[in-house]
Amino acid sequence: MKQQTLTKSEMQVMSILWNMDRGACVNDILAQYPEPKPAYTTIATFLKILEQKGFVERRKGHAGKQLLYTPLMTRERYRLQVMDDVKQTFFDGSAASLVSFFAEADELSQEDINEILTILQNRKAQQ
Repeated sequence: MKQQTLTKSEMQVMSILWNMDRGACVNDILAQYPEPKPAYTTIATFLKILEQKGFVERRKGHAGKQLLYTPLMTRERYRLQVMDDVKQTFFDGSAASLVSFFAEADELSQEDINEILTILQNRKAQQ
């Protein structure tokens, strides 16, 4: 089964949840939105969709009235899932082709290249 992906709006809600240290209610999430803020019901709808997709769980808060939402997947795990999908779909599973694409499509500074080389050398040393 193909992994679920997030829309831009769902990603914005998840980013806010990932940045919070605890479960959040709709009002907590709304407070983190830039202006113009979406409607309360819009955020509630996104959270319902995210729950159906398996990205968040909900539970009752301390007073029992508010629903608190907590991510079920870390930002890093989602990032890995998406990048693996991109690698498989567009680069025939080749990490070298993926990196080559970005190296050619994006003007990398010498500083970026040196940083990438350091990361790769450190990775090799750890193996």
